[in-house]
Amino acid sequence: MNQYRIRHAEPEDYQSVINVVDEWWGGRQMSLMLPRLFFTHFHPTSFVAESNGRIAAFLIGFLSQTFPEEAYIHFVGVHPDCRRDGLGRSLYERFFEAASQRGCRVVRCVTSPVNKSSIAFHLRMGFTPKHSDKFIDGIPVCAGYDGAGEDRVVFSKVLTTAGG
Repeated sequence: MNQYRIRHAEPEDYQSVINVVDEWWGGRQMSLMLPRLFFTHFHPTSFVAESNGRIAAFLIGFLSQTFPEEAYIHFVGVHPDCRRDGLGRSLYERFFEAASQRGCRVVRCVTSPVNKSSIAFHLRMGFTPKHSDKFIDGIPVCAGYDGAGEDRVVFSKVLTTAGG
């Protein structure tokens, strides 16, 4: 297993992440979901994992201004060669700890119903999908969550202690 250093994301990390995110998603255009503002305004709750000076993974998350006891994981990416190294779990645990220290008790996130590996990961991490009347492959899906035809699996996890 590689040695990784996890640190807070910084505005300077933006370009490095944007340069690889679409490639990490197999060519799907995902970079539009990550404007620079996330790296500027949410770095206390966003993280990158580095190996040999290169970003191997990242997590962009923030605290809800509407619901003070909730936090939200907006976007996570792991370099394809680094998957199965526990980076996703490590980044999520770091986020859980940061959110818990700031008074949050619930973490929320969404994923696409076609992203089976993301769904499986979130279930392993203890997230619960939101109830819905629509199911795909046995998983409840919120129809039209992000607009017409943009269904999502909506997850939540109750934080029981610092770190998850």
